Amino acid sequence: MFDAVGRTVVVDEKNMDAVTGLSASGPAFAYIILESLAEAGVKVGLPRDIATLLAAQTMKGSASVVLETGDHPALLKDAVTTPAGCTIDGILELEEGKLRVTLIKAVVKATDRAGELLFEK
Repeated sequence: MFDAVGRTVVVDEKNMDAVTGLSASGPAFAYIILESLAEAGVKVGLPRDIATLLAAQTMKGSASVVLETGDHPALLKDAVTTPAGCTIDGILELEEGKLRVTLIKAVVKATDRAGELLFEK
């Protein structure tokens, strides 16, 4: 695992359940988000293949910027959100739908389950 500037990150054994909850389960969560963005693209008139490609490239590009700059995602979000623009309206919908809280809860649940699995064998 590497940090924003490519240094190896060492994780204590006590954090392995959290690593599992975030990094092992996270791709499934990201795929759901990607699929949802693609479906939204279809809803607003894009062909499915184009919508899926755009959604995937958007997620890849966004993740790359975080890794390359080391900037906090909130700073990057603010940088691309213009006053009274379309992005802030979309963010409002995400906040009303509690996307942020739901994703946090998903990682917490996955982390808890990782800890339980250790004792089920």
